[in-house]
Amino acid sequence: MQKLNRKTYPIWLAAPGLIIYIIVFIIPTFASFYFSMTIWNLKEARFVGLENFITFFSMTNTRTALINTAIFALTTCSVKIIGGLLLARYVSSGIRSGNYLKIVIFFPYLLGNVVVALAFRALLEPAGTVNQFLQFLGFDAVRWLTDKHFALLSCIIADIWKGIGTVTIILIAGMCAIPKSYYEASAIDGATPWMAFRKITLPLLIPSFNTVLTLCLIGGLRSYDLIQALTGGGPGYASEVLGTAIYKLFARGSYGLATAGNVILFIAVAVIVFPINSYVSKREVDMS
Repeated sequence: MQKLNRKTYPIWLAAPGLIIYIIVFIIPTFASFYFSMTIWNLKEARFVGLENFITFFSMTNTRTALINTAIFALTTCSVKIIGGLLLARYVSSGIRSGNYLKIVIFFPYLLGNVVVALAFRALLEPAGTVNQFLQFLGFDAVRWLTDKHFALLSCIIADIWKGIGTVTIILIAGMCAIPKSYYEASAIDGATPWMAFRKITLPLLIPSFNTVLTLCLIGGLRSYDLIQALTGGGPGYASEVLGTAIYKLFARGSYGLATAGNVILFIAVAVIVFPINSYVSKREVDMS
């Protein structure tokens, strides 16, 4: 009996979490795949096969949304990781204001996306602070949110400002986990600070890089609320991403078509993120 309990105890311990996971994630996921192949409302659903997917890809804004989503995700992810690494290195260098800077850098993450969007709308409007500063320097005012050449860029800048603090904190934690003895040994061997950073810090930060890369890519690919509150996907389709395109389909009552868009987004995230995550994981360095 004691032997049986030892085997079954871990299963029963995991059961509540598994049940919640199945109810909250597995069942809705399979339900989404089914409803993506139907025309449905809150009362009934009519099966139409792959018609919703064909219609979604034939929409005029789909190609632009796919391109903008890729640009948004890759740009925000790259800048957050590179900028976060530089900030983490600077904050961890032993400066007196290090703890204060950690708070300042992380603070934007505590704000909601809609709050950040409203703040940037106030800053980037035609008579806003940014344009006043540009005019003070002798430049013309820029229509940041209503010009098709600047709308997506404005969304990217807002997202980077909000998310770079999280990346920085994760990388700082990764740097703190590296044993100091490694740096002491490298200094004895005559390594310069740059050599120590390149040969010790970067390789041992791969687990942290993997975490922030996954978070940034997923966040960038499925970004919606900040862009919707900032530009609404406009002007025209200049800042349209998959998230805003799907929202507009739900808003007009095309639930089956919108669900198909969500399935496409889910598959896109899985196809892009999982292989990258696996590739980076294989290059992790064992510190034991």
